[in-house]
Amino acid sequence: MSLRRESGAERGGQSFWSFIRSFGLRVLPNTAGCHSVKEAVTTAHMARELFDTPWIKLEVIGDADTLQPDVFGLVEAARILVEDGFEVFPYTTEDLVVADRLVEMGCRVLMPWGAPIGSARGLNNLYGLRALRALFPDIPLVVDAGLGVPSHAAAAMELGYDAVLLNTAVAEAGDPVAMARAFALAVEAGRLAHRAQPLQPRDMAVPSTPVIGRAALGD
Repeated sequence: MSLRRESGAERGGQSFWSFIRSFGLRVLPNTAGCHSVKEAVTTAHMARELFDTPWIKLEVIGDADTLQPDVFGLVEAARILVEDGFEVFPYTTEDLVVADRLVEMGCRVLMPWGAPIGSARGLNNLYGLRALRALFPDIPLVVDAGLGVPSHAAAAMELGYDAVLLNTAVAEAGDPVAMARAFALAVEAGRLAHRAQPLQPRDMAVPSTPVIGRAALGD
């Protein structure tokens, strides 16, 4: 939920907010569009008051073109908000050192990007995402941003990630309902594949047909 879509003066967006509340679901407000620690922290406090939840997806944007997180500001804002009683879900990069700092600050969920927001490029750094999963086996990890097609989501789940976050890939599809269904199936397939312990790549061919019982021909 983006707090900036709520108009305080005209009470705009109330019908949509009432519709969301009718489902009885917990919402995760975010600090989308914030470019400084102060702005993100202020927005988080407003969101807690409006939505009555300590959850906050923390975004501190550092670059206007790529919308890459400002990891320095992100860690500082996370520290402040955790101390203020928030459950912080930081939108971050796949950098291991930054992730470690965020966990030290008290973040119990990490949301690394797959690629820049809305780019539909998928998982740009498979090595980094795989390393992040290995370093934090007990931390819920959610691939956030950059997914374009269901196969991207399946790949993230096959790496052992706990979830993916979608917006543009579904909202801007020709048939959003069908695309949402396709992503749901891809997430399920990827999760099942991860749990099934898939075959790892090999350098050499390995015959799949057994040699036992094969006819032996002599000269």
